[in-house]
Amino acid sequence: MTIINPATEEIIQEVKEDTEATVHEKYQQVKGGQSSWAARPVEERVGIIAKFYDALDAEKETLATTLTAETGKPLQQSYNELNGARARIKFFLDNSVRWLAEEWVTTEGATREKIVYEPLGVIANISAWNYPYLVGVNVFIPALIGGNGVMYKPSEYSTLTGLHIQRLLYRSGVPEAIFQVVIGRGAAGEWLLQLPLDGYFFTGSYRTGRYIAEKVASKLVPCQLELGGKDPLYVMDDVEDIDKVAAAALEGVVYNNGQSCCAVERIYVQEGVYDAFVASYVEQMKKMVVGDPMAAGTDIGALTRPGQLDFLLDQVKDAVAKGGKLLYGGQKVNRKGYFIEPAVVVGVDHGMKLMTEESFGPVVGIQKVSSDKEAAQLMADTEYGLTAAVYSKSFDRAEQVMKELNTGTVYWNCCDRVSAGLPWSGRKHSGLGMTLSYQGIRAFVQPKAYHIRP
Repeated sequence: MTIINPATEEIIQEVKEDTEATVHEKYQQVKGGQSSWAARPVEERVGIIAKFYDALDAEKETLATTLTAETGKPLQQSYNELNGARARIKFFLDNSVRWLAEEWVTTEGATREKIVYEPLGVIANISAWNYPYLVGVNVFIPALIGGNGVMYKPSEYSTLTGLHIQRLLYRSGVPEAIFQVVIGRGAAGEWLLQLPLDGYFFTGSYRTGRYIAEKVASKLVPCQLELGGKDPLYVMDDVEDIDKVAAAALEGVVYNNGQSCCAVERIYVQEGVYDAFVASYVEQMKKMVVGDPMAAGTDIGALTRPGQLDFLLDQVKDAVAKGGKLLYGGQKVNRKGYFIEPAVVVGVDHGMKLMTEESFGPVVGIQKVSSDKEAAQLMADTEYGLTAAVYSKSFDRAEQVMKELNTGTVYWNCCDRVSAGLPWSGRKHSGLGMTLSYQGIRAFVQPKAYHIRP
C-alpha cells in the first residue's frame, strides 16, 4: 500500500498490507493472550498505559511530523492533537481504577450482592484518519485498561501513525499478544467483520457505520459507532462582541482543514446582527493562510483525500446554482496537493447540498433567521445529531433552543470541543453508544451480578 503526502502528492512510504490469513493469525494471537492480560490487576494495566502517555510526549516531534505528512493538517495542530490525546489518557489513568472496581450493593442480610466488571474479550477498533490519536485513544486505551485484547485498524490515510501507536504501546509494556494492528483498506476491515469478535468500535462515516452494524448484528455483540454530523451554530442578536463570535465560528469551520466530525457545518444568524457577522467572518477568513502544512503560520493545510476536493467544489457549485452567493473562496488552489480555498456562501437554504450534506471541509453556508424559533427548527432539520452551538449573552435564552435539539452535545458560547469528562455520543445518523467520561470507561466492560449467600 502506497502512502501519499496529500500536500505534495509524493510517496512517503510503501507498507505491506495484511491478507485474510495474516488477519486471522493476529486474531488468534490476541485471543490467546487476552485472558492473561485480563488477569493482571487493573492497577498494573494502568501503569503500563502511563508509560505510553509519557512516550507520546517524548517522541512528539516524530509523531507530529508523521501525522502532518500523511494527513495534511497544519503541524501545530498535530502537536495540539497529541496534547489532547495525552489529556484524555490522563483522564483514563486517573479514573479507571475507580470505575472498574467491584461495587457492593448489599452488604448485610441473608444474601449479599455485588457487581463485578469484566472485559468484553477481543474487540475491533476500526479507527479514523482525521484525528487518529484522539479518536483512537477514546477506544483502545479504555479497552486495554479494561482487560480487553484489541485488533486495531487505522485508516489507510493514517497508517504510519497507527504503526507508531503500536510501536509505543509495545515499548510501554503492552504485550504483542494483546494489541495487533491490521494494515489495509476496505478488505482488511471486511475481514475483521468476519471474525468472531466480542465488540466492534468504529469511527467514520454514516454509510460505513450502518454497513458495519448490519454486518455484525447477528453476532449480538456491542457495536459502537461514532459517525459524522452536520453541526449547526446559531448566533443570537444579543451577542456583545460580534468579531469574537465570528472568529470562534470560523475556527469551528476550518480547524483541522474542516475535517472534524463536530466541525461547524452550517451557521444561522439572527437578522439584527447578520450583516455585521458576515462582514467580520469574511474579513477574518481572508486572512487565513492556506499552504504548506509543515510551515509555521499555516492555518489550513491539504485535504487528506483527493476525492474530497471535488466533493466540496460540487457543494459550493450547487449552492450558487440554486441562488446562493459565494462571498469568498471555494476554488482549488493552484499548486500541488489537495488544497481548497475556504469558502462562505450566503443566501442559502435547505434545498442546497451545502446545508444538508456533511461537508467535511473548510466550507460553510450562512443563513439569516428572524427568530429563535426559526433557528431551532432549521438546526433540527437534519438526519444527524452530534453537536449544536448557540452564541448568546443569555444562557437561559440559549438553553431554550438547546433543549429542543436532538444532539448528543450542545455548546453555549463555544463549539467544536470535546472534554474527556463528558460523554461523547451521537444521535440519529451520528452514531450509537459513547466514549469518554466514566461511561466511556465502562463501555469496554460488562457487568456480572453476584448473589452471595453464606
